[in-house]
Amino acid sequence: MKKLLYLAGLISTLALGQSRITDAPVVKEGDGPFTQLIIRGVILIDGTGAPPIGPVDIVVRENRIERIATVGYPGVPVAEERRPKLEAGGKELNAEGMYLMPGFIDMHGHIGGGQAPNAEYVFKLWMGHGITTIRDPSAGNSLNWVLDHKKKSAANSITAPRIHAYTSFGQGSAKPISTPEMAREWVRSNKAKGADGIKFFGAAPDIMQAALDENKKLGLRSACHHAQMDVARWNVVKSAKAGLTSMEHWYGLPEALFTDRTIQNYPLDYNYQNEQHRFENAGNLWKQAAAPYSDHWNNVMNELITLDFTLDPTFNIYEASRDLHRARRAEWHEEYTLPQLWSFFQPNRRAHGSYWFAWGTEQEVNWRENYALWMKFVNEYKNRGGRVTTGSDSGFIFQVYGFAYIRELELLREAGFHPLEVIRSATLYGAQALGVEKDLGSVEVGKLADFVIVDQNPLENLQVLYGTGAIKLSDDNKAIRVGGVRYTIKDGVVYDAKKLLADVRKIVADEKEKTGFVLKQPGVE
Repeated sequence: MKKLLYLAGLISTLALGQSRITDAPVVKEGDGPFTQLIIRGVILIDGTGAPPIGPVDIVVRENRIERIATVGYPGVPVAEERRPKLEAGGKELNAEGMYLMPGFIDMHGHIGGGQAPNAEYVFKLWMGHGITTIRDPSAGNSLNWVLDHKKKSAANSITAPRIHAYTSFGQGSAKPISTPEMAREWVRSNKAKGADGIKFFGAAPDIMQAALDENKKLGLRSACHHAQMDVARWNVVKSAKAGLTSMEHWYGLPEALFTDRTIQNYPLDYNYQNEQHRFENAGNLWKQAAAPYSDHWNNVMNELITLDFTLDPTFNIYEASRDLHRARRAEWHEEYTLPQLWSFFQPNRRAHGSYWFAWGTEQEVNWRENYALWMKFVNEYKNRGGRVTTGSDSGFIFQVYGFAYIRELELLREAGFHPLEVIRSATLYGAQALGVEKDLGSVEVGKLADFVIVDQNPLENLQVLYGTGAIKLSDDNKAIRVGGVRYTIKDGVVYDAKKLLADVRKIVADEKEKTGFVLKQPGVE
């Protein structure tokens, strides 16, 4: 009975769109920053696209990189006289043979709400996977809440990534925005409140034009999920010309590529509020677009690149559409998925993204074909010099914070990115898209000390970055787990990533005990 009441309350909360999220605890958990921190003997993947180099010693002064010293050759003992000297009061971190990368940037990181009502849970999953910066696209817990946690994160008084707050367009307005001047006024107010940018879902063309123009004048960044309710009159190309700096997912891009139609081929019984209609038919969109490498396909791509436009594809968030069983049975659900989140994932006509009303072979085949075309565009965009970033959109459609981000890295690899290109999209390109590349995104002298350290080579197998690690057969013929991020360093503060994930497992276990929850697959009694 306790479990049934709990689930009933959860569904009611989600249906009403209410946000119930606890603040992250104000407690110092990492070590540092230090007057001097020397990370010894790592193999460096610097995020710029350069190949690995090592061993190197990296010297950090407080929270800035002071020196990167090459101290030897692989397999050759390091000459101690070549190494930076530890000062009195300094700290050494022995990372010999480990791999160090810039801190990861999640460009689509909702901080949760009704389905994940514990900020500590969300933040530690991110930090435990090496994510040191996130962009919250919508500020769904209210802009004031997000800005408060942004401030606390910047002061390192909570264990959390750096936060960039992009307010959902119109949020907090006393009445619907219905004129261009109202749009401009809201944009000015949004900046005055301290937001870093805006997340759009679409609007009437004159309102989009005014809002984007004003936002650009104020020097803020922007993102857009070109939702189907407005995309017929305002697609990605129009947004980019008006000043949008990045697009989310892929909505609005196939529509810009139409050549023999102007509107998606909707079934005549289609209803956008029916989520299976929405997602099922989205799986047919890329087949309606111009063929790869055709004139129109090339022209749209080249125009977006000329406008310095950023694609943030979030491949992972739709993966259940092409393989529901895989997403539903991911091994981390057992220990890392909160009961509330698991319940939110299940088929439910009232929960966004829980569109499994009757999902089967036909839908998945269409979505696999959709992915092939989508990935071809994204990979070629990268090849021609366009910026592609890494975002997860976790908390929906069986995607769990942190784990979903690493899956996104794998899917960029599937799309055709070299592993070094994957890391660059996860680091430097994200920093560029946020306008913070002078401080973040690559391991270079003078930049902030945000790092990911793992004891396996992530270029050989990105799966070693999962909190659950990767399975490998040992020399004595035993299946073992290897990898998992060892250290996450943010702002010169060193966190034990495995301890952060242990904290998450306890949060989940405690919640299960409190609610009597047992994780079961849908339809199984």
